[in-house]
Amino acid sequence: MTKVKKVGPEAFDGERIRARGRVAVAFLADWCPFCGAFEPEFRRLAAAVQGGFLLADVSADDSPLWDRFRVEIVPTVIVFHDGAPIYRADGVPGRGLGAEALDGVRHAMLRSTPTP
Repeated sequence: MTKVKKVGPEAFDGERIRARGRVAVAFLADWCPFCGAFEPEFRRLAAAVQGGFLLADVSADDSPLWDRFRVEIVPTVIVFHDGAPIYRADGVPGRGLGAEALDGVRHAMLRSTPTP
């Protein structure tokens, strides 16, 4: 069984709310080449770090997750603690997300107390 679960907008809240503690959510689109390169790295992080990991599919231009979480570029990762965002890494145009962003996600998932 995989530790990373892929969800669309209709299942997003149920999965995020069901997970207690920390949940890292990667907002990805299937048409984004940077997302394709980032996803395996996100999955490797999930295998190494305790907590919940979701892939939120925002492939559709009209996905409500774009506006709701102010996602302007993909990939974007938001780490939640008990439903509240505690860390965010937004993709960089023309580069996506790299090792520095993954280190930030790792740190946020391991941090003992959340900070807003």
